[in-house]
Amino acid sequence: MIYPDIDTISNIELSDEDIEFIDRIVEEIGRGEESVIPILQAIQDRYRYLPEPILKRVCEITDITPSQIIGVSTFYTQFRHRPVGKHIISVCHGTACHVKGAGLIQDALYRQLQLSENNDTDPEGIFTIQKVACLGCCTLAPVVQIDGITYGHLTPDIVPKVLDDFLSSSYKLSHKSELDDGLIISEGEEKGEIRLGLGSCCIAKGSDKVRSELIKSVQKHKIKAKIKRVGCVGICHQTPLVEVVMPNKRSYLYAKVTPEDVESIVLRHFKPKGVFRKIANITSKIIDKALTDESWNPITRYSISVRDPHVSAFLEKQKHIATEYAGSINPTDLDEYLENGGFIALKKCLTELDPDQIIEEIKLSGLRGRGGAGFSTGVKWSLVKHAKSSKKYVICNGDEGDPGAFMDRMILESYPYRVIEGLAIASYAVGADEGYFYIRAEYPLAVQRIREALAQCEERGFLGTNIFGTNFSLNLKIMEGAGAFICGEETAMLESIEGRRGMPRLRPPYPAESGLWGKPTLINNVESYAIVPWIIRNGANAFNSLGTKDSKGTKVFALAGKIARGGLIEVPMGITIREIVEEIGGGVANGRRFKAVQIGGPSGGCIPAELSWTPVDYEALTALGAIMGSGGLVVLDDSDCMVEIAKYFLQFTQDQSCGKCTFCRVGTKRMLDILQHLCDGKGKEGDLDELERLANMVKKGSLCGLGKTAPNPVLTTLKYFRSEYEAHIQKTCPAHKCIALIKYVVTDKCIGCTLCAQHCPVDAIEMRPYKKHEIDDEKCTRCDTCKQICPENAIIVTSPK
Repeated sequence: MIYPDIDTISNIELSDEDIEFIDRIVEEIGRGEESVIPILQAIQDRYRYLPEPILKRVCEITDITPSQIIGVSTFYTQFRHRPVGKHIISVCHGTACHVKGAGLIQDALYRQLQLSENNDTDPEGIFTIQKVACLGCCTLAPVVQIDGITYGHLTPDIVPKVLDDFLSSSYKLSHKSELDDGLIISEGEEKGEIRLGLGSCCIAKGSDKVRSELIKSVQKHKIKAKIKRVGCVGICHQTPLVEVVMPNKRSYLYAKVTPEDVESIVLRHFKPKGVFRKIANITSKIIDKALTDESWNPITRYSISVRDPHVSAFLEKQKHIATEYAGSINPTDLDEYLENGGFIALKKCLTELDPDQIIEEIKLSGLRGRGGAGFSTGVKWSLVKHAKSSKKYVICNGDEGDPGAFMDRMILESYPYRVIEGLAIASYAVGADEGYFYIRAEYPLAVQRIREALAQCEERGFLGTNIFGTNFSLNLKIMEGAGAFICGEETAMLESIEGRRGMPRLRPPYPAESGLWGKPTLINNVESYAIVPWIIRNGANAFNSLGTKDSKGTKVFALAGKIARGGLIEVPMGITIREIVEEIGGGVANGRRFKAVQIGGPSGGCIPAELSWTPVDYEALTALGAIMGSGGLVVLDDSDCMVEIAKYFLQFTQDQSCGKCTFCRVGTKRMLDILQHLCDGKGKEGDLDELERLANMVKKGSLCGLGKTAPNPVLTTLKYFRSEYEAHIQKTCPAHKCIALIKYVVTDKCIGCTLCAQHCPVDAIEMRPYKKHEIDDEKCTRCDTCKQICPENAIIVTSPK
């Protein structure tokens, strides 16, 4: 048996079709041990899990052993070893989703589908639920994804409607069947351009449906306009976004567009062919709204009169470098990229500069790695260049695993050519001719667009042999991650590419000296590579002039959580946390009080509102106990419990620990036990001292960055919110968040409207029209639905007596 510990594997017999399939993918992918992960992914794509007879066939015709398959397939969370339902429901438990109730959404799904803790597939075999670390749609939190279709802003009471909508919907668009790049309607000179963001978040909010209506409307009225797909605009809280650009370059941006709004927008800016002859056939309401309603205004862009101050505030403090041309270019249109300066930097490097000059320019720019601790990019390149080896590799780390962070996904989806160009420049500078994009499998659209862009670059000669007629050649491949947060750590990533469990290596030697297959290897993250072409085109001084003394340039952040205006932002280093939260983000939502911001994901820390004057730079954040990380910035309000937040991050780290070193494997588990007891009302005197002692031991003794930084959320919350920990020892949760320490009560304000009883997902409230209602505490799951739905604010949360 491939799985000796699993006794429910189906005993399917291999058909000729099965044999033909597995033989074909092995031939395409390879027979070596390094091919195991792509082969397993191909098998699961077809069968939706890993059937044992198929795996046996793999072992028979390749160099892959049963022990390797067991080791790899049980390490990566993507792989499933049992049959699943017809549809997979992925429940996001990223930071933004967690603080907005992801756990309650999962509980509601389990109740609706009659699932138990040990059974994740419903009795009819229709749905299987899986928990995922982060889907990268943080501005839509809480989020679930069903077979690639994303549902956001969920509450427990609408879960049944979501399942019904999915099963009844005939419109099921997946990223793999993405709409065309652009479409020009009618022949002749174009009269304007209609741009529509079609990133993952945009699609989840309905941009694809808006695009369908745009095409119908433009065709219906025979309007000469180009409908153009663009990447992320960054204003995620306003999606779907439609921008109309007229021939005179005047531009209008419409927010939260619905399919019903489309015809009005089109007719407001474009004169239909034969409009006077056809006006009788056009709804007068649409014509009136499109041509006469002055209160119905778009958001204008750039220097033109900005009519929406909220969007103006979101944009005006930003500086786009990594996200240059945000929302204006088609992500995979190579010609448009070239028209906007694409590959000029690479050509300059190959024909005018030598590798040492390029590295010196990067050093002078002050660019530091945008994926973690901020090591000097130029110094890292220099180390790889001067490493003695005839073979070197480059890798783009696109395994953005931080829950609550989606920068890498957005950059890969929106600017694939920029990242490829930066990677090519780095390859030339260090002397590498082969490289990899390591991208999370949870980002299918990013994978698709990078794959398409690579193919275009190879076809046009920007990749391959003798690029720009020089002797420089470069071959780039894609390696999809398989669901392991630890693979964001560079040596664990190397292990994964080589076909093994993603377990970090002891350093030194560092990858710059001995990396992929023992060869010198350069590893930078997505944002770092995206910045490089800008520096080469504009000069090191232009980048160096931005930021602070030791933190130069700009930083891309995913702004999410309890924020009024969430999205993707790029700001100069040195901007304060308060400016980001209050001015760009518009402060916390729903009238709550700004409490803290969590920066750097599970490796970062929680910075209280009182310290929000802190500038965003590497040293300032480190001094507070946090780190820059990849750029997740999750805002917390006064309804968030900091003890529970610390428990959430430690639980994530403990789940994702590879288990190689004792301090991380055992130490984080013991810390988690203490935090769980505190949240359950079972804390005792001495717990906080023990928690702090363990945290410092794990920090000092762990092998890799994951273990060394895992205690940061605990230590920062202990430092800045110790009173909350002390309250939990007294069996009280000041934020009224911890389920074991709160109780929902109906007050005398109740008018008996029955809304709470109608919406309670667990029938904990008996319907009593015109009478004061009561909540059955034994049934109550503390989902907060009744409190949110009550029109009289008659439901309060208290501590149990």
